[in-house]
Amino acid sequence: MRITHWIPILFLFFPIVKSNAQQKKYVIHTVAFYNFENLFDTINNPDTFDEEWTPKGLQRWTYDKYEKKLGNLARVLSEIGSAENTDSPTFIGGCEIENRGVLEDLVKQPKLIEKDYGIIHFDSPDKRGIDVALLYQKNKFQPTSYSNVPLYIYKQGSTANENSKASSEEKTDDELQISTKNYRVYTRDQLLVTGFLDGEEINIIVNHWPSRSGGEKKSSPFREAAGALNRKIIDSLQRINPNAKVITLGDLNDGPYNKSVRIGLGAKAKKADVLPFGIYNPFEEMAKKGFGTIAFRDAWDIFDQIMVSETLLQTDYSSFRYWKSGIYNKSFLIQNSGQYKGYPLRHSTTEIGFSDHFPVYIYLIKEKK
Repeated sequence: MRITHWIPILFLFFPIVKSNAQQKKYVIHTVAFYNFENLFDTINNPDTFDEEWTPKGLQRWTYDKYEKKLGNLARVLSEIGSAENTDSPTFIGGCEIENRGVLEDLVKQPKLIEKDYGIIHFDSPDKRGIDVALLYQKNKFQPTSYSNVPLYIYKQGSTANENSKASSEEKTDDELQISTKNYRVYTRDQLLVTGFLDGEEINIIVNHWPSRSGGEKKSSPFREAAGALNRKIIDSLQRINPNAKVITLGDLNDGPYNKSVRIGLGAKAKKADVLPFGIYNPFEEMAKKGFGTIAFRDAWDIFDQIMVSETLLQTDYSSFRYWKSGIYNKSFLIQNSGQYKGYPLRHSTTEIGFSDHFPVYIYLIKEKK
């Protein structure tokens, strides 16, 4: 049986409600993104650098630990956006995913299995074997097409040993891998999914842009190229359909204020500044207020972002529109002691945590007929 979830929204939120304060009812869908942080199975893949995540590897990654990780992630995913929507997210973008198999195990977890999530995933050229993917509730969204769009970036004059170096400015688990033959920097593809949500066409792009390995400044051109590719994908969708509704989300390894987002993608922080065919980024205002999804050296930033096209900002709620956004940072996701108290509760050798990122979400709403 198909269940439609709705919420009452008072006139204080929207000027479209008549002055008699009569409540209108709205269909609501949650769109979420979460960096799953090293969602690896326990099997060594000879084609990727996953040896650390095996029973004999550095992490001593056993089946019991893997199952605990899946359970932790399922708990989070089932609850994202629950403040305004009692249903789990209709869409979940994810990254740091080893393969399709770990996603199949994830959606079978007790907290998710009844939602009947579909999976869209491609293996990417990332040398660690970590990919992006989209999960969607099958009874609400019907995909019509999907493709992986590769990001071709190169580092001229690189040497082989740069693969294992990072400057003192910033070091990360997600080190850039550079070909010794043509200096290509291997990174994640961008995943484009198009389909129908309750009869309306929606386009979603899932991202995990190149890391800051080697330092923010040196690696910035790679993320700027990722932002430009994202803009190119959106442009292509809008050429086909000027009214295309586009949601782009992911771990960008940059904040909303960085060049990759502001210039490469052209995202705006204020709705009033978004022109036709433009992109709105609700997370820039959150960053200015000091909110964050990831912490580094006690400084917070918002690397995880969800942005929407101008067509989702219009005030005619007979069609799906953006309502509001948030960061899901409940207390159980936070480290409560030690050096990293207050940080996201990530995995360690002594504790199976959740992720080093907090998930983010937005709501789409439409007036219920």
